[in-house]
Amino acid sequence: MAVVSCNILPNLSCSSVAFFHAESMEAASPVFARCDYAISPSIAWIGNSSSLAKRCAHNAHRVSMAITQAGYTKEKPRPRAKEPMKDTLLTPRFYTTDFDDMERMFNTKINKNLNQEEFEALLAEFKTDYNQTHFVRNPEFKAAAQKLQGPLRQIFVEFLERSCTAEFSGFLLYKELGRRLKKTNPVVAEIFTLMSRDEARHAGFLNKGLSDFNLALDLGFLTKARKYTFFKPKFIFYATYLSEKIGYWRYITIYRHLKANPDYQCYPIFNYFENWCQDENRHGDFFSALLKAQPQFLNDWQAKLWSRFFCLSVYVTMYLNDCQRTSFYEGIGLNTKEFDMHVIIETNRTTARIFPAVLDVENPAFKARLDKMVERNQKLCAIGASDAPNFVKNLQKVPVISGLVSELLALYLMPPVDSGSVDFADFEPQLVY
Repeated sequence: MAVVSCNILPNLSCSSVAFFHAESMEAASPVFARCDYAISPSIAWIGNSSSLAKRCAHNAHRVSMAITQAGYTKEKPRPRAKEPMKDTLLTPRFYTTDFDDMERMFNTKINKNLNQEEFEALLAEFKTDYNQTHFVRNPEFKAAAQKLQGPLRQIFVEFLERSCTAEFSGFLLYKELGRRLKKTNPVVAEIFTLMSRDEARHAGFLNKGLSDFNLALDLGFLTKARKYTFFKPKFIFYATYLSEKIGYWRYITIYRHLKANPDYQCYPIFNYFENWCQDENRHGDFFSALLKAQPQFLNDWQAKLWSRFFCLSVYVTMYLNDCQRTSFYEGIGLNTKEFDMHVIIETNRTTARIFPAVLDVENPAFKARLDKMVERNQKLCAIGASDAPNFVKNLQKVPVISGLVSELLALYLMPPVDSGSVDFADFEPQLVY
């Protein structure tokens, strides 16, 4: 799962997760043991039961997460744990959903719209595991990290942290869906499990990148400390499809740019983006198949409204986030706003093939309003960083937040582009391959 998600939405619910440390990669699930850099937990449960919460508290001292490397020895000094990023409206979130409802939706006896042949074809694609040996590091990583200094080093660490958190969030959600759907629909369940394998690799690889900067995320602590945003299943489908597809376009755009401009290649992780982004794309293709299996999410007026809402949430979140971190994109030779608009436009065109309605992002007025939101968000950040008393800050924020909401509403109410087709399996694979 890419770093972008619908983070302008509020937290609605929490979920408890229990992790028990695996002593080695061999002790972990075989699914995760196929990569040099993987997360090696044994997931006990993800749910909302009070008994689980008690177990989680009782076993808190056992909660940990191992990011392992071939040749690792205990004598090596461990990177210091990085303080988790402050939780704001724009930080990556952890998600949970109504798993019972998910089980009903993918019950082949109840839902006659399930195309098991399509799911089996997708399962075969995931089993091929094209990136099984892709995420293998080399000595260039540490050397490149040592050369990064000053503000660029700090912003790069933040990039690794945010990306790792987002990938780990996807791992948790997909792993639990794979577990919960095992009896109801084994094919769909196995796909979710294999997607959690991919997300684990990504998160482990990114966390290993943090170790180049003598840091590491305590993912076990994150599991306990972060709040979980509850989304209904259909919202999970909309949001995750968009996150995976926008992740593809972000990664492939950066990769192509740096391949054409190697002087801006400041850290080797970007060399992995070409294959990496195909994981994101395959995940998005799977979610498009899930949406087609639930035509009620695509064929009425409510579906059009929700489609536009989630497009707007994802696009705005990415634009505001990236415009707060222009030094990162400038450091690799990209114009932040041009990069974001390219990603938004390409994602929107891809999304238009499945969503019943999308935003008119190619209308110049769309970008103009995004830029106004950036200005207002900068004012909001400046107020937050000031030395004024809190009550004064809160008063100063009111007109700025009102302006942001006004621009957001204006973007949502722009005439949409009607789109989408439930029956497009014949040409779907041509989206990006």
